[in-house]
Amino acid sequence: MNKDGVKIVTIGGGSSYTPELVEGFIKRYDHLPVRELWLVDIEAGREKLETVGALAKRMVKKVGLPMKVILSYDRREALKDADFVTTQMRIGRLPARVLDERIPLSHGLIGQETNGAGGMFKAFRTIPVILDIVKDIEELCPNAWLINFTNPAGMVTEAILRYTNFKKAIGLCNVPVNMVAGFAKMLNVDESQVTMEVQGVNHFIFATDVFVDGVSRFDELLHKYAYLKPEDTIQMKNFVSLPYSPSFIKGLKAIPCPYHNYYFFTKEQLEEELEQLKTGTVRGEVVSKTEEELFELYSHEELQEKPEQLAMRGGAKYSDAACNLIASIYTNKGDIQYVDVRNNGAIADLPMDSAVEVACRITADGPQPIATGDLRLPISGYVHMMKTFERLVIEAAIKGDRDLAVTALNMNPLCPSDEIANIVIDELLEAHKDYLPQFFNK
Repeated sequence: MNKDGVKIVTIGGGSSYTPELVEGFIKRYDHLPVRELWLVDIEAGREKLETVGALAKRMVKKVGLPMKVILSYDRREALKDADFVTTQMRIGRLPARVLDERIPLSHGLIGQETNGAGGMFKAFRTIPVILDIVKDIEELCPNAWLINFTNPAGMVTEAILRYTNFKKAIGLCNVPVNMVAGFAKMLNVDESQVTMEVQGVNHFIFATDVFVDGVSRFDELLHKYAYLKPEDTIQMKNFVSLPYSPSFIKGLKAIPCPYHNYYFFTKEQLEEELEQLKTGTVRGEVVSKTEEELFELYSHEELQEKPEQLAMRGGAKYSDAACNLIASIYTNKGDIQYVDVRNNGAIADLPMDSAVEVACRITADGPQPIATGDLRLPISGYVHMMKTFERLVIEAAIKGDRDLAVTALNMNPLCPSDEIANIVIDELLEAHKDYLPQFFNK
């Protein structure tokens, strides 16, 4: 890696999150000197890339850094000799997300972009594209690290690790970042003092220990968490987290991540989403309006910094987490971060070659997973079930296998019946036909 400065390529550069990424690189320039930042998108995303790219250039110019921002519609040209590649794509863009949400809901099934049927179809559209990108990386910048925060991040990362020879892929999520922030607030300490032990897979992790300055404060935190008021729960922008009963948390002896609301409050979440379906306010529709407002802001030539309104997007902090991860690899920092990596025994009773989301020490050689032993008994069966679902989805995505897709959805706890699984899969296949050649071109 060039110590005089790094070349970073962001695929999906026209994303509304890009200003946060640029801000993160600017903040860290003294120890992560970005020589070139290539923002890459497809021709259909030209307007957004031009808008967000112009803002990125203004942000860099304002602080007077020698960071070159280059816009490109040629992925291969951009990837040549890159040090880091980040991926933040949405195949089919927001209209596809809206279909992922509305079609399952029309059959009484939770519609969500990373969980259940919606997450499955996002994986179906994304995995083949990511595997193509990896082929280009292997040819044009084989020593680069791929930092993927395209959802579903865990499944995308596992597809790369299991179905290619490329091993320098890391998945990233903002959920653990939000958990650390929430726990720090509950314990009245600074976020920088808090580290966690987590077990599970992306969007399905449990905190099984929490440390302040290396000393466990988990018993105290678990007691506080068991008696949380609704307003004190760890909230995500894309759904409302409900408080758990004290009995459940004390019996679980672990703290669920916010996304477990879909699994432990399925009835309540479904009722809320069905109301959104009626009023035309499913999350994808709300985000579409937020995106329009953001890009209107981005187009103002006087804007030279990330606007505060970006925090309204559910993935806020993703980009900052990505910058943190890249900086720690570049400087061999050895700090603890929470990423999706090859298990390698970090969770002893999950397959070695599965992707898991665990605490890792970040070094120049990449993330080193911290061993946690076997899954804790109360969460073990659930995590095994979700890992099975993920593996079936990945295989179905690569083979274009409808039967495997039906089996996978039936295995997911959010699916109430085999009949509904078949109906929803057929409707989603038809709706996304243009983005799913592997299922149709046989």
